[in-house]
Amino acid sequence: MAESPTAAPSPRTAEAPKAMTANRLSDGAVVYLTLAHTWSDRFEDAHASAEPAELAGFEATALEAVRARVVVGTYLFAVAIEVDGRLTPLSQRERIRAAGPTVGTDLVPSTQAA
Repeated sequence: MAESPTAAPSPRTAEAPKAMTANRLSDGAVVYLTLAHTWSDRFEDAHASAEPAELAGFEATALEAVRARVVVGTYLFAVAIEVDGRLTPLSQRERIRAAGPTVGTDLVPSTQAA
């Protein structure tokens, strides 16, 4: 099976782009840091960068959210940026987290509750 085409990392850095993830403290949901530095439970909303200054900004936002008890377990993870701009997690762990729960799928997430 052919690999999907991805954009190459910036010539100024050999590092793969990274996105920030965490778990929302109120319900444990996997969340991602967006371009607006807010948290979304949709992987499609995640923002990624390979630029050290922007990654430092991600970490500062994450630390502030941990201190405010909004999220826990923050960390950066590597992604590929597809030609169409979509992100693809590089690790199996993050592909599973981005796809959603693997058990209890008959339960309604709190964001969809009536």
